[in-house]
Amino acid sequence: MVRDSDGVGDVSKDHLRLLARVARMYHEQGIRQPEIAAALHLSQPRVSRLLKEAVTRGLVRTVVTLPEGVHTELEEELQRRYALRDAVVVDVEDYQDDVVPSLATAAAAYLDVTFTGGDVIGLAAWSQTLQAVVQRLPQKNVQVADRVIQLVGGVGTAGDQVRATRLIARLADLTYAHPVFVPLPGLVATAATREALLQDPDLAEVQAQWREVTVALVGIGEPASAPVRDTDRDELRAVGGVGEVCLHFFDATGKPVASDLDRRVIGIDTASFGAVGRRIAVAGGLRKLPAIRAALEGGWVNILVTDLRVARRLCS
Repeated sequence: MVRDSDGVGDVSKDHLRLLARVARMYHEQGIRQPEIAAALHLSQPRVSRLLKEAVTRGLVRTVVTLPEGVHTELEEELQRRYALRDAVVVDVEDYQDDVVPSLATAAAAYLDVTFTGGDVIGLAAWSQTLQAVVQRLPQKNVQVADRVIQLVGGVGTAGDQVRATRLIARLADLTYAHPVFVPLPGLVATAATREALLQDPDLAEVQAQWREVTVALVGIGEPASAPVRDTDRDELRAVGGVGEVCLHFFDATGKPVASDLDRRVIGIDTASFGAVGRRIAVAGGLRKLPAIRAALEGGWVNILVTDLRVARRLCS
């Protein structure tokens, strides 16, 4: 009698030899269980038990070989390190080009699988990355969302606002959802103007629906590229702002920074946004690394689609 290496129990060499033979026939030679049973004059149920025992005693160990371009281990490390619900790491072929097309393709594939029905989707519609995502999202065969809601009012030029409205409408059409628009600008001149506009009945209805969002789809921005005035950028840098989600700015640790801008934004409030169950960010490129890291540190998002270089830096 010998004790097997995993300490499961004493077993005879003859039994170990039988375990090894059955395991090799099945796993290495590809012989089916009925044929193994016939060749060794065993019952098929016993062959099945022997195969299970071979795994239990450590004679058979499963090794998963990842295909090229798949980075499951890195995705799992991102989940562990930043308490994410999920992560998707995209292998960009040529970093001399824009990472957005690769991110958008991967994000569209992810959303196509995870939009399964009944969701209320919130969308930060001015993001060029998210515009690319929605362009690649296939038409669903059945309704997979109840509503698609604009998370922030119109920002940028008149053309930008038209594109944002079309984006909300397109995502609603693809998911057979009802579109909900914010009929006001996303940034106003003064805090007093914002307070007055918040009394608008149409906006009050949208505000109530923001609290019902189950999936938020956002980008992660930075002061340099945010659709704000130069004076706002200067103030944000002065108070340590490194990134933003839905025009809510935060510092390198992910903590919100106080600024005049925050009192002029018409969009989902931080409490309602933080209560959304799935907060998906699609963001990449080393230029955005500080903003992405800060967003993760602060728990602004809990699902990330990013590129391989950024993912490696986030885990280093």
